[in-house]
Amino acid sequence: MAITASQVKELRERTGAGMMECKKALVETGGDIEAAVEHMRKTGLAKADKKAGRTAAEGLVVFKLSEDGKQGAMVEVNCETDFVAKGDDFIDFANAVAETALKTMPADIDALLAESLPSGETIAEASKALIAKIGENINVRRVTTRRTDGVLGTYLHGGRIGVMVELEGGDEALARDIAMHIAASKPACVSEADVPAEMIQKERDIFAAQAAESGKPPEIVEKMVEGRIKKFLKEVTLLGQPFVKDADQTVAQLLDKAGAKVRGFDRLEVGEGIEKKNENFADEVMAQVKGS
Repeated sequence: MAITASQVKELRERTGAGMMECKKALVETGGDIEAAVEHMRKTGLAKADKKAGRTAAEGLVVFKLSEDGKQGAMVEVNCETDFVAKGDDFIDFANAVAETALKTMPADIDALLAESLPSGETIAEASKALIAKIGENINVRRVTTRRTDGVLGTYLHGGRIGVMVELEGGDEALARDIAMHIAASKPACVSEADVPAEMIQKERDIFAAQAAESGKPPEIVEKMVEGRIKKFLKEVTLLGQPFVKDADQTVAQLLDKAGAKVRGFDRLEVGEGIEKKNENFADEVMAQVKGS
């Protein structure tokens, strides 16, 4: 039977697929719109499963805050190319995921994927549908949430790096400055007490091996190693780092002046830990902050 332009138009509006795909589906189902929708869903999900193994290292970090500013959620949603990351379909999906995370405050990523969007689909189902529509792998990779009776500060750099920081004391301006600093300086922990013992031991072993090559006596080598460890701890802890907007004071000193403490923070960077083209967005943030 002949497939009309109006049938193709209706199927496109319902599925978001391309014109040729819609026409092909209508031909295969004898012009039955409902059967064509079901056919496209099945074939689309099959294609999505095939794309699921492809590297998705681009994307967006999105956060949402409650109206009272006491509750926040932040998600990382990945795709394969920057082009798709800038598209309305992907941006709308990422925002919907973040809104759902704020609403449900999931315990982990699996719990978030099982939550339903306003459309009635679970996030996992909607992700597969979007893969079928845009032709790239989509991965809702990470989620972090916070509730507080203190102050939540947020900072987002170009949709690539997102930070939420929780303060006890201080105000929103201070919290935002601390969040900006975390985006730029990438601390591993709040304080020295939070640094994992295995991380310290790993650095100690490296420093000891380097110092041993100097040929100095063991007692001098030990002092050299301890000095390097102290420097390392200042570099990787938020409180020990020089404040990015004023290197003459540490973050600890800045907080002390304001009578504030950092209870914790979350930092997400798009594609972090995924093998991809080497781009240092933390350096980009640092340059932007110092130039402001």
